[in-house]
Amino acid sequence: MFEYLWRKIIIVYDIDMEDKVSGAKRLRNIAKLCERYGVRVQNSVFEMIVDFRQYKEIRKSIFSGIDTNKDSVRYYIMGNKWEGKVECDGKNNEIKAGDVLIL
Repeated sequence: MFEYLWRKIIIVYDIDMEDKVSGAKRLRNIAKLCERYGVRVQNSVFEMIVDFRQYKEIRKSIFSGIDTNKDSVRYYIMGNKWEGKVECDGKNNEIKAGDVLIL
């Protein structure tokens, strides 16, 4: 059903900057891609309204440009039933409902 609907997507990313040159390049590439489809609402946060095809294109492009061992990109698909609508590429620091958090 998602294929035929426009959905608001929030993309949040954290790019490892240990290697400043390659990190800056990955960061710049993700930002440029996101700027083509949406609006920057914070430094590493974009909101966009896309259809399923566009979402898959964006996600594929971002995935091919990150270091999956160091970088993290999260995709929040807005709407009802939030569980299962958060997807992550790269490092996954996901919190599941009911998990214990130590602060």
